[in-house]
Amino acid sequence: MSRWHYGVMHLRYQFRVYPTLGQQVALAKAFGCARVVFNDALRARQEAFEIGERISDAELSKRLTEAKKTPERAWLAETSSVVLQQALADLNAAYRNFFQSIAGKRKGVKVALPKFRSRKDNRQSIRFTRNSKFVVTASGKLRLPKVGDVPVRWSRELPSEPSSVTVIKDAAGRYFASFVVQADDVPLPPSDSEVGVDLGLATFAVLSDGKTIASPRFLRRAERKLRKVQKALSRKEKGSANRAKARLKVAKVHARLADTRRDWAHKHSTRIIRDNQAVFVEDLNVSALARTRLAKSIRDASWGMFIRMLEEKSRRYGRTFGAVDRFFPSTRMCSACGAIGEKKPLHVRSWTCVCGAVHDRDLNAAKNILAAGRADNPNDCGVEVRPEPVPAHG
Repeated sequence: MSRWHYGVMHLRYQFRVYPTLGQQVALAKAFGCARVVFNDALRARQEAFEIGERISDAELSKRLTEAKKTPERAWLAETSSVVLQQALADLNAAYRNFFQSIAGKRKGVKVALPKFRSRKDNRQSIRFTRNSKFVVTASGKLRLPKVGDVPVRWSRELPSEPSSVTVIKDAAGRYFASFVVQADDVPLPPSDSEVGVDLGLATFAVLSDGKTIASPRFLRRAERKLRKVQKALSRKEKGSANRAKARLKVAKVHARLADTRRDWAHKHSTRIIRDNQAVFVEDLNVSALARTRLAKSIRDASWGMFIRMLEEKSRRYGRTFGAVDRFFPSTRMCSACGAIGEKKPLHVRSWTCVCGAVHDRDLNAAKNILAAGRADNPNDCGVEVRPEPVPAHG
């Protein structure tokens, strides 16, 4: 995950951490305190809204300070004050995103009003900023205030001093430390190659240069095991300890699936960015496609995550990235003469144009995506490389 601004990226580096039993208790208290602060502030905002008033961010912070002095909330002092303030910041950001969304100032799907957090949520997290004075010790442990020195499984070095760290407990019971660091762009050596990418289900991706990426189908391959643990979960009595254990087994299977899929996507997206100076894809409406009869396969493919990785890595490594309009007839257009034919059902994998050219469905689409991307790219000095469409022939 990354944010890009003026040649500088803010990257997230996530590592597995292994807190001791005592540290797990301290983290559980911190998760609970942050949740209570968030819920108290949300309730205060809702009550103020009902009587036509508004509470400022500063007022919420002041109320938190006063609450810690009361017997009912005195235990909040057992957690770092920065963690509690960050919980308020999360609520403020949630409201800000909601108002920007309904005003049309925020891109993407509409954002709903913030909801109360539950102690039964499968994912818990807290955030420490520099003000909390968290430290990575010389021995490689993460020192957190009122938690202690937590062992970290380092897989790589941080490129710069982190500005914050988020400690996460996921649904599978694993703990992670997610550091936010600032890193400069690192352009790769120039490449003469440009590529169009057509994403699919039978084959995950077909590139305009003829290369293909086989569909991994992680979920399909794990269905048997997933079905077994889900069936065991359904047989357990609600609220029992055995049900909690069975839920954890299901969560671990899903976590392994997600990790494997993400690692696979990172490797293939990095390879495409490394080998090509420009990458063009189709601007797919993944959320709409995921509501069709192919929803299961589309979600398993995770096209959205893969496209997002290509875009972010192209920015970081000095490559060109472009998304071709989703209504562009990449499948129906002949990449040789530009003629646009009739719609092709999914079972039609190859077709012959009136000009005599025989096309593989996906390879032809990838070539058209590349041509359309080049034509729309301002770096091409206005050179028109996309074939001029001609009326479709019956």
